Amino acid sequence: MKVAAIQMRTISGQIEKNQKNGEKFVLDAIHKGAQLIVLPELWSTGYHLSKESFMKLQPKTKEIVERFCDMAKKYEVVLVVPFIDKQDADLFIALAVIEKTGEVLQVYHKSFLWNKEKLYFQPGELRFEPIQTSVGKLGTLICYDMEFPETSRILALAGAELIIIPSIFSFSSEKRWDVQLPARAVDNTVFVLGVNAVGENSFGKSKLIHPKGVIVREAARLKEEILLCDINLQDIKQVRKNIPYLHDLDPVLYPHHMK
Repeated sequence: MKVAAIQMRTISGQIEKNQKNGEKFVLDAIHKGAQLIVLPELWSTGYHLSKESFMKLQPKTKEIVERFCDMAKKYEVVLVVPFIDKQDADLFIALAVIEKTGEVLQVYHKSFLWNKEKLYFQPGELRFEPIQTSVGKLGTLICYDMEFPETSRILALAGAELIIIPSIFSFSSEKRWDVQLPARAVDNTVFVLGVNAVGENSFGKSKLIHPKGVIVREAARLKEEILLCDINLQDIKQVRKNIPYLHDLDPVLYPHHMK
């Protein structure tokens, strides 16, 4: 399949402008043949806002998800669209996995909150469950979630073939981005797609990592870009014959996640 990471510049608080830009990129990726398209974390609102601003913009982000449901159905593509979710009085950094039928198959809430995010948002439940889609079994994490090795391992043990990580990684974290994405891929012998933003202290470098831990493709640093990549999920079987980490893993370490 062909996947697309939308590495876009987000302007905090400018939701209409961000929405228009995001939709333009998604349509462009569709016309280039992408079957699975992923947007970065908090792409529609931006990151550097107050809790009151996030609360005010939250309903609009839900409307944008509905708009992308229509787009997924119209063009028969799978979309991963981050947004802000609200339950009672609590806000969550979230993403929706939208099937090509237009159905929302899964809403995932970010489980590990970074720094000031804890002042604005609530953490999601510690549930890491991949979802079967028409393009493969997808695991989802959001940004800081990826920095805990256990999250990717649990997704892989549950059958994830591709782990998708929409993010807003900052310049001070760039080295970790470069090290941890390949590590998560090879440790679990799965494909990993990290989708970063640019601008407002984010550096880009969205990248697809092969189950062997090598970079398949990487987007530019500091520039907007659609990163298009071809994935053959059958590669996973061959890699696991040569790198049998999951086969040799002692079930004592993950008693509730191993078959």
